[in-house]
Amino acid sequence: MHSQQIEAPAKWSIQVARPMLGEEEIEAVARVLRSGHLVQGALVEQFERRFAAMLGARHAVALSNGTAALHLALLAHGISAGDEVITSPFTFIASANAALYVGARPVFVDIRPDTFNLDPGQIEASITPRTRAIVPVHLYGQPAELDAIHEIAARHQLAVIEDAAQAHGAAIDGRIVGSTGTACFSFYATKNVTTAEGGLVTTDDDEIVDRLRLLRSHGQRERYHHEILGYNFRLTDVQAAIGLVQLDRLEALTDARIRNAACLSARLSGVRPPVVLPGYRHVFHQYTVRIPHDRDGVARRLAEQGIGTGVHYPVPVHQQPLYRDMGYEDHLPESERASREVLSLPVHPGLTTDELDAVATTLSAVAAPRTVALS
Repeated sequence: MHSQQIEAPAKWSIQVARPMLGEEEIEAVARVLRSGHLVQGALVEQFERRFAAMLGARHAVALSNGTAALHLALLAHGISAGDEVITSPFTFIASANAALYVGARPVFVDIRPDTFNLDPGQIEASITPRTRAIVPVHLYGQPAELDAIHEIAARHQLAVIEDAAQAHGAAIDGRIVGSTGTACFSFYATKNVTTAEGGLVTTDDDEIVDRLRLLRSHGQRERYHHEILGYNFRLTDVQAAIGLVQLDRLEALTDARIRNAACLSARLSGVRPPVVLPGYRHVFHQYTVRIPHDRDGVARRLAEQGIGTGVHYPVPVHQQPLYRDMGYEDHLPESERASREVLSLPVHPGLTTDELDAVATTLSAVAAPRTVALS
């Protein structure tokens, strides 16, 4: 008779991300449901005003998701077939796919190895007569180097459309990303602000905001009068109700993320913690370290201890099958290296002190160089 082997349960159950929702959000949704006014109503307008005011932006247009925000922002800026849009290859694929939606061609520029963001020093070499826009990504909540990027864009008369999907409240020298120009945000379930799903574009341009509002609702300024080809990319009042409560708590939740990140950085060994540039406010949508050797093995050993992790992102965009099939053959070494080394750790505001200690202690132990005994 064979004995049955029972594995000991993992000591921890620590999620890498968790929506921070409570009774206030539940009650806000219930009020909307009881009202019977569910779609694109007063709460959506209130959410837009609140979000714009929080950033110091002139306008905000709420949409169904962050991908729709990128899509419509490009359309509103007149980007179309035959144009080129410079962006990062180390990001969620929507940053690049939005260019494909409007018929443009994404052009990839490699990242800085320390910030994981677009390297401004490599942008101008990729500008051609067809280039119309630069889409910098504020990856993981770390702002891209906007001053340098705007200087390049001004010299070449290019639009700058920020992908701020992960960067609610991030700032450079006190200037919040999305406060000027055009920026796109996501409110997906695990974002620093969530509406369960949703997106938003901020802009300081009156013509751009007018076009965005037409595009999101079938091209109509007046009900059943359609001026242009538009889409059904509206946000609901149910989602806006969640978002309004989330905005009330954003600063407290962000401060908790920053404290948690500092705690991890002070405790970790054997890995490269995130870099925060001087004067930059990194809001730590993700706390992402670099593990040069056996990243996947480290993630597996953490999972065995009940500690969740994520890889954002395991395949850079230019190496995705979609882009390979379109003929992309770029070699972008920093993005490719990052895709092999990055590992995101729990940093969300719901972590306890003991859980943070467990993440730091366990990772430092499992990421230590492993030696093989010789017989």
